[in-house]
Amino acid sequence: MLRRFAVTGASLAVTLAAALLTAAPVSAAPIASVTPTAPAALLASAAPAPAARATSTPAYSTPASSVPASVPVPALGALAVDDAPDIDVAKVQAHLTELNAIANRNGGTRKSSGQGYRDSVAYVKGRLQAAGYTVTEQPCTSGCASGAGPNLIAEWPQGDTSSVYMFGSHLDSVGAGPGINDNGSGSAALLETALTLAERHPAMAARARFAWWTDEEQGLNGSDFYVGSLSSAERSRIKAYYNFDMIASPNGGYFINHLTSPAAQPMKAYWDSLGLQPEENTEGAGRSDDYSFEQAGIPTSGYAMGAGARKTSAQAAKWGGTANRAYDSCYHQSCDTTANINATGLDRSVDGIASTLWKLAVARSTPANDFSLTATPAAGSVAPGESLTATIATQTTSGSAQTVALSASGAPAGVTVSFNPGSVTSGASSTMTVAAAASTAPGTYPVTVTGTGSGSGSVTHTTSFSLTVKGAGGCTAGQLLANGGFEKGTSPWTGDTGTIGAHTGQSAHGGSRFAWLGGYGYTATDTLSQSLTVPAGCSRATLTYWLHIDTAESGNTAYDTFRVKVGDKVLTSSSNTDAAPGYAPHTLDLSPYVGQRITLTFTATEDTGLQTSFVLDDTSLQVS
Repeated sequence: MLRRFAVTGASLAVTLAAALLTAAPVSAAPIASVTPTAPAALLASAAPAPAARATSTPAYSTPASSVPASVPVPALGALAVDDAPDIDVAKVQAHLTELNAIANRNGGTRKSSGQGYRDSVAYVKGRLQAAGYTVTEQPCTSGCASGAGPNLIAEWPQGDTSSVYMFGSHLDSVGAGPGINDNGSGSAALLETALTLAERHPAMAARARFAWWTDEEQGLNGSDFYVGSLSSAERSRIKAYYNFDMIASPNGGYFINHLTSPAAQPMKAYWDSLGLQPEENTEGAGRSDDYSFEQAGIPTSGYAMGAGARKTSAQAAKWGGTANRAYDSCYHQSCDTTANINATGLDRSVDGIASTLWKLAVARSTPANDFSLTATPAAGSVAPGESLTATIATQTTSGSAQTVALSASGAPAGVTVSFNPGSVTSGASSTMTVAAAASTAPGTYPVTVTGTGSGSGSVTHTTSFSLTVKGAGGCTAGQLLANGGFEKGTSPWTGDTGTIGAHTGQSAHGGSRFAWLGGYGYTATDTLSQSLTVPAGCSRATLTYWLHIDTAESGNTAYDTFRVKVGDKVLTSSSNTDAAPGYAPHTLDLSPYVGQRITLTFTATEDTGLQTSFVLDDTSLQVS
């Protein structure tokens, strides 16, 4: 949890109105451990509140209208709390042991700019990738402390992509200690919940996305950067964000962010089932990563067990522990180790996380198997006697993966369409090859690609491909690069696609999105590539792009470089010595590649110190 300096209540535009809160004074003391099944009267352990940004806790008051009014939450009466698995708290504690060991190997800390943080990212990432998650490291290219490591985002690749429920915690610690309660507890609980979801592999109604944030302790910077990089469409797909920051405080209480909001109800329902009588998390309001999402209008909630504030007598009577003592006496100190963990509170928190995830994202009944079908690119030109390729991609949109058989129709006489492989498991891709005989008549033809699912109740989907057969020796003039201005997401670019977005700190040349390569201030390499065919019959191919370079380097030595390559051949190179205000146009002659299948790559490489940002936009490859 981060401390916020000189913050007024008015600045917290998305905290709950005082009239809606079950506001309780916040104070703290150590707690006795009891089993999660004990009656309410015997509950003696507490849970920590999210980490804060402030040296003192300000009074927060915001109109209720500032909190999003509704979250798509199923009716709780129709859900059984037992639907979710009981997460093994011993496995959560094993992750905490590893995080503590990582800190011990790196000077006793996992601060965002140190090796301890990067090793923490590697540990979490390795476990998630092995479990089958789609995992992305997102460099924080603006707003973060110098040298801060990346955010880590993991998505379970099943469920409706238009409905995302997001669960997050910060993975960094303060420089003074290993940060095991703050916030290894939230990070480890999310990791084991994610691994359990992969192991159980239930049918998914919505997407489950997990995040481990960088640089929270320096100002919520990692989550701020992530939310700022989302397009409005991407933000609208996130139906709610849940934050977990200090959920094992030794003298903790049971606190929920925005307790009376619709987003909080699945979490509250679980703790209510244990008789815990949770209270509003007033200490943590605006002090952890959920605040970044609140500012973007995304509904939020989360569990917390308290930080440096003190437990009241009423809370000690209700939850156990010691009145007038901090919820976590080791908050932001070197003693925040594995010895500073309330196992009972941690167990109740992680089981509540799983209960919430299962209620919101897991299908209540087995959905029908279905898939989507797309062609990339969706159009292409070929000269008689030659061929072109495109990628036919499938994705499981509901139910389980199935075998999809591919076929094509609408091709003119003399054109053959083949697929390698001819059948794929939904989620995989096939290469479509379109070959034109020398006798094929010139013209533009709509080709329909059909995917036919297997099994009972199978479905069929189609996608269109516009084929142009050029006249003998002719060339259809046009622009070949797809999504050259980066306005249509990241496809079909490959490589470090996290560099593409509407990033805070730089601006687009045209539109709102661009690719920000480099800008880290430490040794790093970013690449963006796209493969395409430069049609035979054309006499000229010209690559243009706009590049803005800014740098903290000085002098005339090229420390950081930007290169443009076709295949392994470097066509041109720029560096920090070319830095200048605004974008500059660049033009390269690619005519030697006419008639070839090429891979075009932009690469930025930085050395060990001082950032150079290479900001790329409005790329184009014109043929004539």
